[in-house]
Amino acid sequence: MGTESAGSAGSGIRQAGRSDRATLVRLLERAFDDDPVSCWVFPDAAHRHKVHGLFLGVFADIALAHGRVDIMEDGTAMALWLHVPAGVPEGEDDTPALLRETADPDNERAELVGRLTGEIHPHDRAHEYLLMIAVSPEHQGRGLGRSLIAPVLERCDRDGVAVYLEASSERSRRLYERLGFAFMGTTVDLPGGPHMWPMWREPQGG
Repeated sequence: MGTESAGSAGSGIRQAGRSDRATLVRLLERAFDDDPVSCWVFPDAAHRHKVHGLFLGVFADIALAHGRVDIMEDGTAMALWLHVPAGVPEGEDDTPALLRETADPDNERAELVGRLTGEIHPHDRAHEYLLMIAVSPEHQGRGLGRSLIAPVLERCDRDGVAVYLEASSERSRRLYERLGFAFMGTTVDLPGGPHMWPMWREPQGG
């Protein structure tokens, strides 16, 4: 999922650590408050505001423990990355169940969204997975998201590594297409809710 934007950036980038967790969760909460997928998982706004941080915090914890979190020095934007090796993972992914258990045990949608995205995630080739990207609402439209992920895309191009993500809106899908991502052809269809667009980016520039 992502809140991408176009334009120019004005802050340095650093790698976040565990001490940044509270900052990361607050930024994720603000950036995804009106995201179509978040609104489907938690349709009641008051309830969403109570549990959204718990839900999104699971993603932050996964990236901090097993991947990488890049954040703008001024805290206005962040990206969660995971490296996914080739081959079908051994055993069942317990992340969807953890999302529901941690955030909202009585809400099956909190687990279903993870199940559905997991089922369509490609595993035939190793790749970098842009798990989430978040830009604070007052700074969206200034290109922070693009600038934040550009160094990773450039490194992937140099190393011949593909990149995968799921766009959570038509707007973000169009923006990712400008960065070289292509829709993989099959949407993730949330029952009675929005679509998500799995997107793949081959290494660019030969």
